[in-house]
Amino acid sequence: MGWLFILTAAIFEVIGAIGLKLYSQQKSVFRLTLYWGGFFVSFTLFYFSLQYLDLSIVYPVWVGLGTSGAVLANMFIFNEPKNLPRLFGLTFIIIGIVGLHAAI
Repeated sequence: MGWLFILTAAIFEVIGAIGLKLYSQQKSVFRLTLYWGGFFVSFTLFYFSLQYLDLSIVYPVWVGLGTSGAVLANMFIFNEPKNLPRLFGLTFIIIGIVGLHAAI
């Protein structure tokens, strides 16, 4: 159950990051709701995941998945560069997440 919470928390973190980017470009209630709502749900699910998993696992996985998702969202939604160094760094983040999961 903890892994489901943390995976869902990471998805909402990405939603919050997308909302933040959109809100910085143009202020609207919908964009503000994406921004605040995404991060609120993410933190709430992060909190609940701590009932099942250790903080030393939950926090880096949450941050790593959220960061990876935000990078991918920016590449595909906001047309940020899709260059080799960026993809290389993203690969290392994902390898680290898998390594933490395997260490349990």
